[in-house]
Amino acid sequence: MSHLTEAEKKKTIGIAVLTVSDTREKETDKSGATIIRMAEQAGHHIAGYEICTDEREQIVRNVNRWLGNPAVEAIIITGGSGIGYRDITIETVKPYFTKTIDGFGELFRFLSYTEDVGSKALLSRATAGAIDEKVLFALPGSSKAVELAMEKLILPELHHIVHELTKHRK
Repeated sequence: MSHLTEAEKKKTIGIAVLTVSDTREKETDKSGATIIRMAEQAGHHIAGYEICTDEREQIVRNVNRWLGNPAVEAIIITGGSGIGYRDITIETVKPYFTKTIDGFGELFRFLSYTEDVGSKALLSRATAGAIDEKVLFALPGSSKAVELAMEKLILPELHHIVHELTKHRK
């Protein structure tokens, strides 16, 4: 049984979306488009959307801008989370975390293993964490992985996560 009120369950959450890729543009960004479509279908507001290359400074600039924006309650990053040389998203965002949400990565890899890519799931470094009163999710660049994370983990728990991070203000 949920301890959220009906109003809290229906609250529109402001989400910022960042695609980290050296090759994608808005016209070819299936993963970013998937996050936006699914979030909007769930009744949430897209408070920002950017694409940047796999460069620490660009990721930091976008994350810092959204952390300072009160309309953004969640940041979802897709891309740059693999084990390739240019994949630096995880190393860039983890120092921001005031609390890690270890269960997200664990469950995402389990679901990826059982429902999507099998043993290739061990290569995923998907992670999530709280940054003070906001939540950040770092997902793979695959649109199928993004859809899995959004459908099974992020959208079902987003209201609860935001509630837990902000309930002290009430």
